Amino acid sequence: MLRHYYITDRLEDLAQVEQALISQGMLDSQIHVLSEQDAEVAMLQLHEVESVLKKDVIHSTKIGAMVGCVLAIITLLFAYFMNWFNSPSGWLPFVFLSIIIIGFCTWEGGFIGIQTDNINFRRFKRLLTNGMHVLFVDIEPKQKFTLDSVIKEFPSIQAQGTGDASPHWVVYGRDKYQTFMKSMP
Repeated sequence: MLRHYYITDRLEDLAQVEQALISQGMLDSQIHVLSEQDAEVAMLQLHEVESVLKKDVIHSTKIGAMVGCVLAIITLLFAYFMNWFNSPSGWLPFVFLSIIIIGFCTWEGGFIGIQTDNINFRRFKRLLTNGMHVLFVDIEPKQKFTLDSVIKEFPSIQAQGTGDASPHWVVYGRDKYQTFMKSMP
């Protein structure tokens, strides 16, 4: 899947684009609106970006976990080369220390991420601050014509490039989850 980004200053146009795309067969979970005007987005019932995804929690947590793994390996190698594992307690304290290091670095990465903007949306920060809204659509290659034909009808919406999309299984899994939640009492 490929993510297409568009900007506009008119939320009403985004509502019409979203309805047109859904009527053409796209899923709700493929379409998102990023805006600093959350109340207006909710009032127009647009599919907004979840607040946790506006922050860099997931990306930073992954980085923290990778740093933690590297530090854990260094800790274990240090214990090995210093022959500390030959003590009566053996490897146990070093394995526990490594697990604690991985956990702490992962937690710290997430803590840092919750305080920073999502890495994928940083390029739009200035536009969002100036009252613009970002529409992004995750599409399959066969849906490109549909997206282009709908966007063409709205001259106020400007293309802003493409990027990595959510994996196919995530988009369709989110759609199945939303369908399930709507059908439950």
